[in-house]
Amino acid sequence: MTTSLDPTATDTRFADLADDDRVAGSLYTDPEIFEAELEKIFYRTWVWVAHESEIPEAGSFKQATIGRQPVIVNRDRKGNFNVLLNRCRHRGASVCEVPKGKANGFTCPYHSWSYALDGRLRGIPYPDGYDEDLDKKDLPLQSLRVESYAGMIFASFNPDVEPLDEFLGDAKVWIDLFMKQGAGYPIKTQGEHCFRFRGNWKIQLENTTDGYHFPIVHRSWMSSVDAETADMLSFMTDDNAVTHALGNGHSVAIMVPEHVDLDHDDGSEKIQARFDHIVDELSKTMPADQVRRIVRSMHGAGFNLNIFPNVAMSMSFFRVLRPISVDETEIRHIALGMDGGPEIVNRERLRIHEHFQGPFGFGSPDDSEAWDRVQRGSRGAPGMPIMVNRGLNREGLDSNGHRTSHVTDETGMREAYAMWKKMMNDEH
Repeated sequence: MTTSLDPTATDTRFADLADDDRVAGSLYTDPEIFEAELEKIFYRTWVWVAHESEIPEAGSFKQATIGRQPVIVNRDRKGNFNVLLNRCRHRGASVCEVPKGKANGFTCPYHSWSYALDGRLRGIPYPDGYDEDLDKKDLPLQSLRVESYAGMIFASFNPDVEPLDEFLGDAKVWIDLFMKQGAGYPIKTQGEHCFRFRGNWKIQLENTTDGYHFPIVHRSWMSSVDAETADMLSFMTDDNAVTHALGNGHSVAIMVPEHVDLDHDDGSEKIQARFDHIVDELSKTMPADQVRRIVRSMHGAGFNLNIFPNVAMSMSFFRVLRPISVDETEIRHIALGMDGGPEIVNRERLRIHEHFQGPFGFGSPDDSEAWDRVQRGSRGAPGMPIMVNRGLNREGLDSNGHRTSHVTDETGMREAYAMWKKMMNDEH
């Protein structure tokens, strides 16, 4: 299915591409739809760009990308976060090619136009070549809207975008719960690995809220871990394992209900024997209740929180997606640890992360194979829809009014596609 789409059009041609129980296969394969998504979604709403621990000090910066546009995320001397388009105002060259680091500002290597951390143009070499009325105040790096919540930094090219607080809405409660895996310490990033798969970005967006695939695709991972860990993630028949649609495309998939709020501990959970060496080490300097709190947090929170459109807070890591083309997506898996926490704990969390998410792990390689196959298969019979109807027959409202069904159902996908449809039909 190919459609001729003007990204700025005010018509509603997208309305028929996403229904309550199915979406058109062309959402994975049509380059024109992909281009419209960049304009109508990635350049219009809030996009996650960094965690504050990645830019901990004045002058700290990292590169990021929103859609196809390169940006620099930094913390200035006043402690403010800035997100700047990585494009010199003179001839368009990038002003930063270092992935991350610390700097006093950014200087274009072509003609040495130099900029402050907040984007102000500070200097132009040989200014006598310009009219006297050239004012540097008129030529800063383009600055994006930037706001943060609980250390999560978001930016938008849209100056009129709604406040981040409203956009996150009911997802904020779950962000707060997610951060409790610090067990009293702030959360910090512990490094990342990055890979690409030959598939559309929405295939990955769906995956984070897809509990149905877990025991099938991740059978090899389940057989590679201890019985306690495998049992903890055996949620197929657990009635307390549910997915909530949180609004604005966001959703949360609860896979380990007893770990939703890590501050709540009735004492009945047995600490896994695999962590005995950590308990022994921590017990040398910490009281038993603090040791138990830290070790119960080892696997992270008991849920995957999908923040539309590009970041998932998935148990103990961030999964960040970047659309490259209609059939290629870049994924970054960012491991999390406890800032200032015991080194033995952060080291063990990295080993757990590598075991599932690493390039030689038992999780992500299997996921990416499935994503590739979805993309290849969806090119067959282009008029045949993609089904997202699992669990419609048992979906209801929870006490907060959120559409809710079992975690193996596709409630989270339906929430994401409802937002996709709304934004794609927006007249802006």
